[in-house]
Amino acid sequence: MESLIDSALFRIASEFVFLYPFVMTHVWIIGSLLYFFKWERHQPLTVPVLSEYPPLSILLPCHNEGDNVRETIHWLAQQQYPQYEIIAINDGSKDNTGAILDELATQYKKLRVIHFTDNQGKAMALRMGALLSPHEYLVCIDGDAILEPNACTWMMWHFLSNERVGAVTGNPRIRNRSTLLGQIQVGEFSSIVGMIKRAQRIYGKIFSVSGVVAAFRKSALHRVNYWSTDMLTEDVDITWKLQRDHWHIRFEQNAKCWILMPETIGGLWKQRLRWAQGGAEVLLRNIDILVRWREYRMWPLFLELLVSMVWVYALAAVGVIAIATYLLGLAHLLSAPAGQVNFGDYVGVLVYTSLVQFAVGFYLDSRYEKNLWKNFFWVIWYPVAYWLIVACTTFIGLPKALFKKRGQRAVWISPDRGVRHDLDVK
Repeated sequence: MESLIDSALFRIASEFVFLYPFVMTHVWIIGSLLYFFKWERHQPLTVPVLSEYPPLSILLPCHNEGDNVRETIHWLAQQQYPQYEIIAINDGSKDNTGAILDELATQYKKLRVIHFTDNQGKAMALRMGALLSPHEYLVCIDGDAILEPNACTWMMWHFLSNERVGAVTGNPRIRNRSTLLGQIQVGEFSSIVGMIKRAQRIYGKIFSVSGVVAAFRKSALHRVNYWSTDMLTEDVDITWKLQRDHWHIRFEQNAKCWILMPETIGGLWKQRLRWAQGGAEVLLRNIDILVRWREYRMWPLFLELLVSMVWVYALAAVGVIAIATYLLGLAHLLSAPAGQVNFGDYVGVLVYTSLVQFAVGFYLDSRYEKNLWKNFFWVIWYPVAYWLIVACTTFIGLPKALFKKRGQRAVWISPDRGVRHDLDVK
């Protein structure tokens, strides 16, 4: 055991476990601030006046959304955009979603409804909606989300400003905040999700559009054969497909969409395990990027995903060794000069770094959501609630992706959506 602790390999693994999140946090902070000073601070918060308003279709895939879809469509019908339709795809729902959609179709002239008898999966629902849409521009949101009235206009601005823009990802905001997990996720979406998208936009490529709110140019989707029906995270997959075809993807922070997130450990675990497996599937599907020079701008994104998975297994190895030495009464060796490992200092530095990251994220997003700072206290729980969950789900998700049968259809599994609250959109 002593030889293992004193080995160079263990020292390197321990330092890598600390340095990777420390370095990436600073990469995100610096990138997001560059994005802010280059573009965001000069962008007015008033809704842009477009040179034209091409018609668009809002695609709404639904599976067992009887509790939410009525409110979702109510808000979609209030979009401040001249020409649009709503295409709701009922994907084999077992509850009353289909009946509610048929009822709503008699109330809203903009609404068309498509019914699948069986659960075909979100990717297939989006494919069908896109193929039935007569329009070039598509806005896709989830069946339990609430899209702010000017979101379509904000996203369309990007398509009209550059013909190479293939997709625009919106700005999801957490709606349910009644529990500790809900409060933490408010901070996560500001300091992690929004910050990373800003940083990645500066550095060149975005890892993923938001699955809950994104807009697409249909001709771009057609070139890459639309969404893949066998990928667990269809949003990540379509993002990589578009960027490999050299389409630009933009982030629009003003295109806000209010979403429900898990507020139980079990629900959060299932969601993050799906995300982790989906990320691993994308890694395996796109491994040929490294031998394609024309796609060199995707290499940093691929390598960051690869290194993040290596970090998880390094963390597991270091953790197992640390626990074993403690149980064997050799814990003092972990802080010995030969080992050069002081886990207490590592954790303390990462916690302080996380607080800085959250502060920057809250500052950037305070332009779009009031009273964010009241959630700052809760983010001290972020390392406990999320680092371990992300590490554990990635540890399990990679083998699941490796042994998944190629071409197996990814179908809906109804998630935990937390505690719903009425929303007052200003």
